[in-house]
Amino acid sequence: MNKRIPYHGLNRRNFLGKAATAVAAATILPRHVYGGAKFVPPSEKVNVAIIGCGGQGRTNLRELLKLDDVQVMAVADPTESADYDRFYYKGLGGRKPLRAEIEKHYQKKLPAFQCAEFEDYRVMLEKETSIDAVLVATPDHGHAPAAARAMRAGKHVYCEKPLAHNVWECRMLSKIAQETGVATQMGNQGHSGTGIRQTVEWLRDGAIGAVKEIHAWSDAGRWVNGRGRPKDTPPVPAGMNWDLWVGPREMRPYHGDYAPFNWRAWWAFGGGAFGDMACHNIDNAVWAYDLDAPTSVEAYAAGGVDREVVSYAGIFHYHFPAKAGRGPIRLSWYDGGVRPPVPEWVGAEEVLEGGGNGTLFLGEKGCISCAGWGGAPRIFPMTLHETYKRPAETIRRSKGHHRDWVDACKGGPAASSNFEYGARLTEIILLGNVALRTGKKLWWDAANLKATNAPEADAFIKETYRSGWEVA
Repeated sequence: MNKRIPYHGLNRRNFLGKAATAVAAATILPRHVYGGAKFVPPSEKVNVAIIGCGGQGRTNLRELLKLDDVQVMAVADPTESADYDRFYYKGLGGRKPLRAEIEKHYQKKLPAFQCAEFEDYRVMLEKETSIDAVLVATPDHGHAPAAARAMRAGKHVYCEKPLAHNVWECRMLSKIAQETGVATQMGNQGHSGTGIRQTVEWLRDGAIGAVKEIHAWSDAGRWVNGRGRPKDTPPVPAGMNWDLWVGPREMRPYHGDYAPFNWRAWWAFGGGAFGDMACHNIDNAVWAYDLDAPTSVEAYAAGGVDREVVSYAGIFHYHFPAKAGRGPIRLSWYDGGVRPPVPEWVGAEEVLEGGGNGTLFLGEKGCISCAGWGGAPRIFPMTLHETYKRPAETIRRSKGHHRDWVDACKGGPAASSNFEYGARLTEIILLGNVALRTGKKLWWDAANLKATNAPEADAFIKETYRSGWEVA
């Protein structure tokens, strides 16, 4: 373990325990003053560790490095270094490249600064007692085990989307977050944008009248071709701990079709385009209409469903019952190039927002079209868009997705995509994949986590875990 230089030249815990002067007591107050021992006083930096140092871990790291009151002090990943040039992230990922980037950043002001590096995040959480918060950016199957362990250790947690890999994990992470009271945020970054807030405000204001149908889509997907597991068994790359990478799932031989970046194509590790993009593109619908448990869900895949490889194109339909202030809603998702029909309100020379990623709300008076990732709303027909009187802002604007989480770590307002909300959004999405894999229209008993007409769904609602990787 490397020795790091604290950001202000003092060990803050020793300082708080031994400080005797009134000046120190007045300027750096004990944490309980700000709402509990788990919160970081506003005057101090939040010590953050990164769990998962691939492309998205690197992306999140660069956002954290922009924040002056954050110090990234440790990284953990089973892989030393990996080449992402064939994927859209490009460049190098892995714990050693991220550690080098972190040290280069902080050594501009603190030449002796060193970042701790770990292969196993479980060891890191035991040894690095000065960690305040962790950012989880592992493949999907690693989200819940890492987030649960960190929260149980009293750490604030930012976890990439989708929050979990199965429906049961969503319930557990929401429960643990409530029990521990730590600050949480799911990494659907568009949730903190202005566009999604405008969309929610307009819909709640009745801009297009009552909405009965919502359509969302994404062209993402097709990471792997074929069906079934790979037949060949190449050697594990140097510097990669394959056992740790597989984590909670049943062990299988290493293959380059799984890692470092194709894992989303495999049911064991990811959830396909739906699991990837729906946390962005149906976020506005779930938020605007407070969607939670559907009464039923059905899904259909192009070419059928393989036991191992996620389908590259599919259609999903959800039926949500009426709720206070609104009627029943049918939500449909399309991926792999499939799209909903263009409404008659859209003129011949007009196009919907979003291109390959978007959301479409169909109302009594017109429709609202939004680009993906929480893009801004546009009303059709254009005459209604031009005459509609915009409502006053009713949703607090965000200072930034990572900024809001760090502020929550310091006892500020909860981040808007905290685990209570993130778990609900993710559960809806993962339930669609359960329907796809069972091949049935599921009738959903949310209270008991049961598809009442499909006992075979149980295996997908809650997966099995290898010893040492349980979510509890």
